[in-house]
Amino acid sequence: MEGEKKFKEKEYEERVIRILSKDIEGGMSIYAGLSKIKGISWTLANALCKVLGINKRRKIGSLTDEEVKKITEFVKNPEIPDYILNRRKDFETGKDKHLTGGDLELQNEFDIKRLKKIKSYKGYRHSAGLPVRGQRTRSNFRKNRRKGAGIKKKVRKQ
Repeated sequence: MEGEKKFKEKEYEERVIRILSKDIEGGMSIYAGLSKIKGISWTLANALCKVLGINKRRKIGSLTDEEVKKITEFVKNPEIPDYILNRRKDFETGKDKHLTGGDLELQNEFDIKRLKKIKSYKGYRHSAGLPVRGQRTRSNFRKNRRKGAGIKKKVRKQ
């Protein structure tokens, strides 16, 4: 009985699951594995497991194809409270939505370009490579622009 359980666990660890164009090792728990996908936080992973009725401590390698499809469908159109979504009151549409993977990166890039185009304070900070959210810059965020005086090489006496 014990040996059979270990055999199944090894089988799940060797398996790689692909969810939303991200490969996840089969040995991870569902809760941790889902959070590896860009745009899915620990909170969303927990909500997903509760809504779909999946045990979050189960190995992600033990998921069936049907369960993977359910997870994918849920992430594309989540039925959860608005405060868990990562794109609330979208600039163009005004609706609440949740973005993952490449869509999230692309939207973030567009937002930064828009800030630069309208020449907002945040846009200037992004283009200058400085911190955007009001941090102090005296000691941090230095870009190694000027090399300090290096250590002189020791000259051998002959």
